[in-house]
Amino acid sequence: MKTDPSFFDKVYEVVRHVPYGRITTYGHIAEYIGAKGASRMVGWAMNASHGGDPPVPAHRVVNRTGLLTGKHHFQTEDMMQRLLTNEGVDVKDDRVVDFEKLLWIPVKEMKSELG
Repeated sequence: MKTDPSFFDKVYEVVRHVPYGRITTYGHIAEYIGAKGASRMVGWAMNASHGGDPPVPAHRVVNRTGLLTGKHHFQTEDMMQRLLTNEGVDVKDDRVVDFEKLLWIPVKEMKSELG
């Protein structure tokens, strides 16, 4: 018998699909897993994701305007920005530059297999 994955597990599975050098939002993840309006819960999942196995690229998840709102939950306050910059994502004043261009939307990019 197959058990239903937890909310956090569903979130982590989506985040693991976000391509290198791209970003997505808490709200887009919530929408994809069928929990539209639960973006705050997605944020809680991201805060608890460090040390996940396989790793969860939480640095690729930002708020709906591209702001690095999760930066305080990394080892250092600039770690999220450094990880994004290492992937070629420009960040200025804690906000992703070219947000719309880099935005990866799960409902458009993934087959509905998790929701």
